[in-house]
Amino acid sequence: MQPTCSLLGAILLMAISSLSFSQPNHQEPMQGVPPSRESQVTMANYRDYPASRWAFRNTGAPMHMVMIPRGGNIRQFAKPGRPELAGFKVVDLQGKSKGLDQIFNDNYADGLVIAQGQKVLHERYFGDFSQHDAHIWFSMSKSLASTAFGLLVDQGLVDLQASPAKYIPELVGSGFERVSIQQVLDHGTSIDFHETYTNLDSDFARYYAPALNMGWMPDAADVQPDNAEIYGVHDFLGRFIKPDPGRVPGDNFDYNSANADVLGWLIARLSGQSFQDYIEDNIWSKIGAEHDAYILVDRAYMPAVTGGMNSTARDALRFGMMVRDRGEYNGQRIIPASWIDATIDVSERLLANMQANTKYQNESWSAYHNMWWILDATAGEYCAVGIHGQVIYINRRADIVMVWFSSQPGAASPGNPNFRAKLQAARQLAVSLSQ
Repeated sequence: MQPTCSLLGAILLMAISSLSFSQPNHQEPMQGVPPSRESQVTMANYRDYPASRWAFRNTGAPMHMVMIPRGGNIRQFAKPGRPELAGFKVVDLQGKSKGLDQIFNDNYADGLVIAQGQKVLHERYFGDFSQHDAHIWFSMSKSLASTAFGLLVDQGLVDLQASPAKYIPELVGSGFERVSIQQVLDHGTSIDFHETYTNLDSDFARYYAPALNMGWMPDAADVQPDNAEIYGVHDFLGRFIKPDPGRVPGDNFDYNSANADVLGWLIARLSGQSFQDYIEDNIWSKIGAEHDAYILVDRAYMPAVTGGMNSTARDALRFGMMVRDRGEYNGQRIIPASWIDATIDVSERLLANMQANTKYQNESWSAYHNMWWILDATAGEYCAVGIHGQVIYINRRADIVMVWFSSQPGAASPGNPNFRAKLQAARQLAVSLSQ
């Protein structure tokens, strides 16, 4: 009987490894040496598909970065134990049954890694992406920052009900002076600045994105600190952002990347370290990462805390497993369990604020707390999310972590069918694996 089982297993593995999926029609970026003008990736087009396929795993090329080195012994993973999950049947947005890998491929995924307990079940990369390639996290970076921030809270170095201006005098007179740090963590700051990825005439496009050095505007890269009031992101936070007089902090959920920049500033000011060194010392060197990470920097070469983190999918998985396991990883306490648990301790106010936001009324999210997106707090089901389809999915009840990177053309997630399809598939798989 055993030889027959082994033979069937071998056939199954061969069948799965031979699966090929047709990629969406596009012209491949960076073709030729030097690349043709038509395929050239630039600062202006790096977020446009198909240039993003190359740019999102090579973000250090169009932008500047600083390193977050790995440290300690690598936490090794065995080969994925459930390769048949490639064909696990899920129902897509049109009600059709498709294999898991097919769903992710059809919706512009670059990579997918799934773990249950301490074991990797399934791992798949699409196109030219591989397990050794770093990929930009975009706003998954916010969840990394808030996780690290819990150490300062646990050490009694910061009061969550205090204004960030208590610790950063440069914020006195800004829109952040009247808010609490907890409201910063929950995107409840009611500032007079709105996030948009499509209006090129907005304050976001004209001032914030160029200062952050993650968006292109004519001549923005040539601005010098001695002739610009707003050079880097910290200038923008303190000198540009004002309170919205028509709203009260805490009474709404209004997602805004500037909040995470404030959080990163607090981490640096309270710890006395650069953000990248703080992450290296307290998280990246402790999770058994296989590879160095890196983080993009703003025009002043300060870390883009809100969206600049880059790592491999496996290392993002290690971070997610640590969070799922209440701050412990590989037998080591990294983040206080009380801080990890606080993320899914969701108040009625947070639930109401999410429901009242018209952008998200048709989405799966129940709340947003401590810079994590909550699906089902009772199941411990929540996510770190970045534009263009980056997700760390955690489900404590199923003991699952899934990480997927994407280059989907649409930036934002609300109403985005490519984003919804992958999240829906992940949730269906988690239900099956929890049974």
